[in-house]
Amino acid sequence: MKLNYDAILVRYGEIGLKSDRTRVRHEKILVDNIKSMLEFNEKEFSIIRRDWGRVFVHTSDESIADLIANVFGVVSTSPVITTKPDLQSMARVSAELGESIINKGDSFAIRARKAGLHDFSTRDIGVACGDAVYDRLKTMDPEIDLSAPNKEIFVEARQNKAYIYAKIVKGTGGLPIGTQGKMVALISGGIDSPVAAWLMMKRGCEIIPLYYDNEPFSDEEMRKKASKCIDILQRWAPNFPMRFYEIPHGINLFAIQETCDKKLTCVLCKRMMYRIAVEIAKKEGAHGIVTGSSLGQVASQTSANMLAELFGIDFPIYHPLIGADKSEITDLARRIGTFDAYNSAKTSCTAVPKYPVTFANIDDILHEESKLDMEMLISESSDKAKWR
Repeated sequence: MKLNYDAILVRYGEIGLKSDRTRVRHEKILVDNIKSMLEFNEKEFSIIRRDWGRVFVHTSDESIADLIANVFGVVSTSPVITTKPDLQSMARVSAELGESIINKGDSFAIRARKAGLHDFSTRDIGVACGDAVYDRLKTMDPEIDLSAPNKEIFVEARQNKAYIYAKIVKGTGGLPIGTQGKMVALISGGIDSPVAAWLMMKRGCEIIPLYYDNEPFSDEEMRKKASKCIDILQRWAPNFPMRFYEIPHGINLFAIQETCDKKLTCVLCKRMMYRIAVEIAKKEGAHGIVTGSSLGQVASQTSANMLAELFGIDFPIYHPLIGADKSEITDLARRIGTFDAYNSAKTSCTAVPKYPVTFANIDDILHEESKLDMEMLISESSDKAKWR
């Protein structure tokens, strides 16, 4: 039996904890983001409407449930069959759905809930729908099991309509992009930085990618990888176009290598990158800078080095991966889709010294940095930034 699914029920989480005014604003942004996701993927739908605690997308395309689940702020989705909010109608549709999904030997349960004023209880819904399903399938002698059933039928009665469904697609969660501020995200083309950017997107931030071109210390392949990662991140946020800044950084690395203690190259490089990123962030009205740093993962990310890198940088720096290990980051990169972009070719920065410092001393860093014309290098790098 072919069932006439006619809508996608969309659930959100944290939005529901906000004040009424903030909740309404976040709901509207979520609806806009869902609409953009569907249009970006050329999916057909008629209308998207908000109901208290829920969003409904009217469409007959069940696959849209999986797509909407990737919208930040969405906790879960379900393709639903809409009917009247009375016991007879809900029982009839539940029986039709049960006939479609319950096989011989399966146990089942009705999961009922309601919102609004009705002359029946959730228990009444469970009994009416459970009886209807059992009567429809009684030749198969189905078992009703409320604790661990093979199949579940969900019945949600609201004020003007009821929704019957059996599938729940887990969503990405978080907050809708656009509910928080902008963030400048340092994207290197490696595994970590795109994941860090994605996690801040999940917290509602619009991302401005920033790529440092280290040529001749890195090659064109690194830029291509970074650009591909940005394209993949864009698919998660079609409502927020991701053009990115490309900074010519090779001249800065030349200056550091020619003038400073080579074993401090990575720390001095990162301090330069932060300062340039701060200028871009101020220009864009961004609220912070996002990095892919994970504590202790590489020599430049020891606690001592990170302290030295951030010393005197008067701007918020976010490290969403700080407590994650490589396997966790890699798993998330696979889920996001950026892992394959990294894995396509393995390249690295050749300016990294053979024995980089792992416990940088701030006084040493400031002494070496004093040998550089920092203001000139930062100004030139910012002025030569390409907006792609």
